[in-house]
Amino acid sequence: MEGLDHLEHLDRHLVDELAQVARETVRDELREQTRKQRRRAMLYAVSGAVALYAGAALALTLGLALAVGLPGWAAALITAVILGVVAYVLRGMARPAASRPTPERAAEQAAASQGDPVVGGRAPAAPPSGLGAPYPPMPPVAPGGLGGAAGAPVAGEPGGAVTPAPRPDDTDPEQPHHRA
Repeated sequence: MEGLDHLEHLDRHLVDELAQVARETVRDELREQTRKQRRRAMLYAVSGAVALYAGAALALTLGLALAVGLPGWAAALITAVILGVVAYVLRGMARPAASRPTPERAAEQAAASQGDPVVGGRAPAAPPSGLGAPYPPMPPVAPGGLGGAAGAPVAGEPGGAVTPAPRPDDTDPEQPHHRA
């Protein structure tokens, strides 16, 4: 038996050693990936700063070119308006295509919102989180109600004994729940 204890100790030692090697390998790999991502982020930041200066130089050039034939304030105003329009167009291009209003979608929304009982428009087709499936449809009448739905058990018929709903004082939270 003592020989087996010795083997168990060797197995445990081998497992610990393999775990340490795996940790070091993963740590080195993550360190390398982080170094590459840090370099890429720095290059993006520098390119953004250079693009900002290039845009400022372009705006100054445009303003000075307009100032040749116009007063300085008018040239600056025209330059500001042009930059505002460019910013607005770029912002519109950055929005996802699904959220952009189209004439067809605007007509559908206008038609759907007429006569809706929901305050502020129509009821959402999906949960507010945007995740998951749409809400399940609700039946207009509960089974067995208003003349009885087809196939629904009705009180007084064979096999149709309806059990009353449990009262709050009848339920025991410690009791196991069984499903039929």
